[in-house]
Amino acid sequence: MHMADALLSPTIGGAMWAATAGTIAICARKVQRDLDDRKVPLMGVLGAFVFAAQMINFTIPATGSSGHLGGGMILAVLLGPCAAFLTIASVLTIQALFFADGGLLALGCNIFNLGFFPCFIAYPFVYRPLVGSNPTPMRIAVGAVLGGIVGLQLGALAVVAETVLSGISELPPAAFLAAMLPIHLGIGLVEGLVTAAVVSFIWKARPEILQYTIESRPLGHLRLQKVLIGLGAAALITGGALSWFASSNPDGLEWSMAKTSGKEELEAPPTAIHRLLAGLQEQTSFLPDYGFKDGGTEPEIAGESSSSWPAVDKGTSTAGLVGGGLTLALAVMIGLLFRKRKQTP
Repeated sequence: MHMADALLSPTIGGAMWAATAGTIAICARKVQRDLDDRKVPLMGVLGAFVFAAQMINFTIPATGSSGHLGGGMILAVLLGPCAAFLTIASVLTIQALFFADGGLLALGCNIFNLGFFPCFIAYPFVYRPLVGSNPTPMRIAVGAVLGGIVGLQLGALAVVAETVLSGISELPPAAFLAAMLPIHLGIGLVEGLVTAAVVSFIWKARPEILQYTIESRPLGHLRLQKVLIGLGAAALITGGALSWFASSNPDGLEWSMAKTSGKEELEAPPTAIHRLLAGLQEQTSFLPDYGFKDGGTEPEIAGESSSSWPAVDKGTSTAGLVGGGLTLALAVMIGLLFRKRKQTP
């Protein structure tokens, strides 16, 4: 559900940048005041895991479409809404700048759509009331699934609203909405199931993390090595290997655009801001679309099968590992920055 710049006018794109920047500022103040230093490495590892997980597009049966994990619910459950919003912002910023996944004009929309709704709507108003203060496997599963669905449905609705308000595409509003909501219902269901699986792992390994997050209590001297190692290994395996097997079907947004306009991608209007940001993104994205820029394959060695080690797999693995590392570094840097400021008299 990463929007491209071609869907947005500079006015709507700028307005969503402002809304997202304001939300980031509010979250930063909240985290600066309340940040538990023990959560800093957890922010980094979870950010790396979400980055890697978003590279895996899973097929939505009988539709010809695919979807990927948003990650906002996982982050909100384990970090709390504000730290989660900053972490998902880190993920999406790395994706846009270095992998050309989502436009730079659309970055404000993408952070808001994938971050605000799961962190500040689905988590506090769906997940927490259902799970309560005494989590159980069943409560976690039900809360995660329903929270994932609500978060994705609201995000999909926001994509349609931002596109329609921009008024620069030819997508019929009613038909676009009729395609976006049902396909993201299926994606939201998978999002909820994955969220339930990850949260259940944390609950079994360190149930105190869920309890302390619900009660906004610091983790104190809680040992997190098992959780960090497990999530770190999952990020490495997902980004470095499982990402090879991502579905080649268009994602929910591209599929919906194709259903309503016949095109999975639209041409950006020739405005100065669109050209400027497209040129900037071309310069910064050293692994566009999670692969090498030339998009080619390495020369085949005589007598060696061309399928022995496809270059596309190398590019995908490189993107998964590099992107996960960059996201981890950025999320940890944000946490350390707030910790440093908090300790300054």
